[in-house]
Amino acid sequence: MGPRLSSWRRAAMAAAAMLLAVTGLAVMQTPAGAAVACQVTYAKQWDNGSGFGANITINNLGDAVNPWRLTFTWPGNQTVQQGWNGTWSQSGQNVTVVAPSWGGSLGSGQSVQIGFNGQVSGTNTNPTSFSLNGTVCNGPITSPSPSASPSPTQQALVVSPTSVSVPEGGTATYSVRLQSQPSSNVTVTTSAGSGDSNLTATSGTSLTFTSSNWNTPQNVTLAAAQDSDSTNGSRTFTVASSGLTSVNVTATEADDDGTQTQSLVVSSTAVTVPEGGTASYTVRLAAAPSGNVTVTNTAGSGDSNITVSSGASLTFTTSNWQTPQTVTLAAAQDSDQTAGTRPIVVASSGLTSVTVTATEGDDDISNPGRVDNPYAGAAGYVNPDWSASAASEPGGSAVANTSTAIWLDRIAAITSGSAGNNSKGLRDHLDLAVAQDAANGSTPVTIQVVIYNLPNRDCSALASNGELKVAQDGLNRYKTEYIDPIASIMSDTAYRNLRIVAIIEIDSLPNLVTNLNLAACQEAKNSGAYEQGVAYALSKLYAIPNVYNYVDAGHHGWLGWDSNFGPSAVLFGSTAALATGGKATVHGFITNTANYSALVEPYFSVSGSVNGQQIRSSRWVDWNFYIDELSFAQAFRTRLIQEGFSSNIGMLIDTSRNGWGGSARPTGPSTSTDLNTFVNASKVDRRIHAGNWCNQSGAGLGERPRANPATGIDAYVWVKPPGESDGSSEAIPNNEGKGFDRMCDPTYGGNDRNGNNATGALGNAPLSGHWFSAQFRQLLANAYPPLS
Repeated sequence: MGPRLSSWRRAAMAAAAMLLAVTGLAVMQTPAGAAVACQVTYAKQWDNGSGFGANITINNLGDAVNPWRLTFTWPGNQTVQQGWNGTWSQSGQNVTVVAPSWGGSLGSGQSVQIGFNGQVSGTNTNPTSFSLNGTVCNGPITSPSPSASPSPTQQALVVSPTSVSVPEGGTATYSVRLQSQPSSNVTVTTSAGSGDSNLTATSGTSLTFTSSNWNTPQNVTLAAAQDSDSTNGSRTFTVASSGLTSVNVTATEADDDGTQTQSLVVSSTAVTVPEGGTASYTVRLAAAPSGNVTVTNTAGSGDSNITVSSGASLTFTTSNWQTPQTVTLAAAQDSDQTAGTRPIVVASSGLTSVTVTATEGDDDISNPGRVDNPYAGAAGYVNPDWSASAASEPGGSAVANTSTAIWLDRIAAITSGSAGNNSKGLRDHLDLAVAQDAANGSTPVTIQVVIYNLPNRDCSALASNGELKVAQDGLNRYKTEYIDPIASIMSDTAYRNLRIVAIIEIDSLPNLVTNLNLAACQEAKNSGAYEQGVAYALSKLYAIPNVYNYVDAGHHGWLGWDSNFGPSAVLFGSTAALATGGKATVHGFITNTANYSALVEPYFSVSGSVNGQQIRSSRWVDWNFYIDELSFAQAFRTRLIQEGFSSNIGMLIDTSRNGWGGSARPTGPSTSTDLNTFVNASKVDRRIHAGNWCNQSGAGLGERPRANPATGIDAYVWVKPPGESDGSSEAIPNNEGKGFDRMCDPTYGGNDRNGNNATGALGNAPLSGHWFSAQFRQLLANAYPPLS
């Protein structure tokens, strides 16, 4: 996202949920003499091993109850993350669901359906006993039994990938697991079909899955025998298990006898060489040659201090062509203060050459230190991965050179890129930023990096959950395996002339203000994981003199109410105080990250009225004090300064997707005298509800990134790369720790946190952070200001 995602939480509902969680047993009373009888249906809707969702139908077979309250106990380690059509709370394994204010009565013979998304560790056994207002429901519980044999609709084979390239004379693998937990052992076989007999399955042809290892991928290894033909043959392998739908894997031989296209494979095309030191890159061939191939590495015009010290001429044979060979560059010590560059041309007769840009990491340049506004007078780093995806879309070249942020959404992303569009790690991007900086002359480069991997991350939004868990040593791993390596890379002297902006933990601290009725948020609060983790990140990154920390501050539709506004500022202050360096470690705050809230609402005022009724009382505004991001960010900055932050702090606003242009955008205020009609027709934010945050239909690109656009605002930025999904529109098994959030499902009717409105999400969406072409094209079409 990866993404990431802001989550809206209405203050009044959060407060009510907390109140009911504490006092629910005292205030929910069954009328004297009432006969309570009930039947409950528990139906699991999805289950990916770590997350799941279910609907519960309550049938009242006795006298009317008002209000109703359902209780049940988990038999295992399950926790409710999000619930709808009721106020959900959990204490230990005990779950209580209290009737919503708008639907408290459950008449005799009536039924109500509620539902939730949750997380599980271990066996996900269904609950078997439910009570309505303290009386056990003795009616039949029609629930899929966890001990029943899985049917094809409940169980399936998960195979990845289903297309495999096997190098001739080598091997390749694919993995197999089950979609859901079985009640008994399941045997899965792989058999070879017709096709190239050189392709065989050498291991994993018979796999056994149990109730404990069903979700652990097991590998099947394919081999391609060496032959003398020039054909890339193929063969189908069938993965099967009794009673389940089989899956075919197509294996293709990567023939090394001359049919493949030959090319040079270079590990990096941008290298920083420290003055007085060396740096390297590697070269290999893409395919086996028929004879020896010579590859030269020649320095072009540029900084003559940079030279090829070894590997100027490399020889590849029929046996070593796949083995990367190292080219070492050196930068001579000098006394100038110029980070010069020099191209190194990697070439071989008949092949397309590759240019490596080498930049001297000059040690005579004193670190310029921090400036007041890292965006002022600077160029923004353009991520070539996102740029290529944007440029590949019709009309996308108009924005493809816009600066967007790099998202470090898991530990592996530090070295190998984020889970969606990016293939480069942090050092790769910083090296490229140095190269861009060298090409800019005297203009500095600002590169934005999203720090986004707290344990129990996004505790209120399943679509962007992360890999680390509080209960699994998550805080320690966050510090030692995530923050420490990031800080080590950023502190490299090769990057000291860059302005590195760290966007600190999207959606973290605001959840501790509004969503403590959710078990994962309670755990994050009670353990101190969020506050200690954020403070640790602030400490480590602030110690690097060219890093600027901006802490996430939600958005107006989350923290705009008085009950959230002040408490959030207090929490941000107490958290920053834990850092080494205290509140000085925070350079500023960012709002609307990965969200859609309008920058400015030009056609109505929060202080206005319609036909004697306050604008604030409309359904859309819902008594919030703010209706757009600019007014919220400016006011929140003032409140943060009152909390002890520096008067020099600046705000960032993510405008990547809040333009709301296109034909649906109003051109003036409505003339209606009906309050809600007036607001709905006048607002430029065309969402169905301000609480909707996932892949919003009708959204457009917003203001282009620029510095100092308004009082107190350091910059408008594109932190969420347009075109990267907020979350999948249906459950997708994955190894990125991301669950399925119904707020990304366009068919879902919403929950109490968005006023039980439709989600407004686009369909056919991939996992958060992955490229979503349809969304990008919509954002282009609805851009405001329009694209020129």
